[in-house]
Amino acid sequence: MKHSLFSILTGLLLFSSAASAQQRLKIATVDMERLFNEYHKTAEVQRDINIERARIQKDNNNKLSGIREIDAKLQEIRDKLAGGEVGEKQRRSLNDQSRELQQDGKSKERERTEFLERRNRALTEKMRKKMRGILVTIQRSVSERAKEGNYDFILDSSGKSNQGIPFVIHARETTDLTDSLLKEINEDTEEDADKGE
Repeated sequence: MKHSLFSILTGLLLFSSAASAQQRLKIATVDMERLFNEYHKTAEVQRDINIERARIQKDNNNKLSGIREIDAKLQEIRDKLAGGEVGEKQRRSLNDQSRELQQDGKSKERERTEFLERRNRALTEKMRKKMRGILVTIQRSVSERAKEGNYDFILDSSGKSNQGIPFVIHARETTDLTDSLLKEINEDTEEDADKGE
C-alpha cells in the first residue's frame, strides 16, 4: 500500500509539473473522517447500535441471574453438607441435587456465552454493513462534487500513513470541500426539522 501510494503521488507530481506548462490542475481536499463523524446517519446508526448493545446486555444479565440462583442453591447445599447435621440418606439426596445443579449451571453458562458471542457477532456485522453503506454514500457525494466542480483530484486531508503522517502534508491553492459537503449530505435532516415545525 505504501509503495502504490508513493508511486501514485510521484506520478501525480511528475504529471502535475508536466501539466503545469499546459494547464493548472484543479485539486480540492476533503476531511473524510469529519464527514463520516458528522453525518447524521452515522449518529443514527450509532444510537441504534447502542440500543441493541443495551438489549444484549439486559438479556445477558437475565441469564446471569439464573446462573447466580443456581450458585446460591449450590452454596446452601454445601453449607448443609458441611454442617454435619444431615443423615446418610439426606446426604446422598443433597449430593445428587448438587450434581444436577452443577450440570444445569454449566449448561446455562455455555448457553449464555454462545448467546453472547452469536449476538455480538451479528451486531458487529450489522454495524459493519451500515457503516460501509454510509461510506459509500459519502464517497458518492464526493465523486459527484468532483464531476460538478470539474476537479482533477480530491484528496482526503484526514488520511494518514502507517506511521501516522498525514498523506496531504501541504497543498497549495486547494479548496476544502468538507463544510459544503457536510451541508449537502445532512440536508434531509434540515428538511425533516422544517416539516416538524
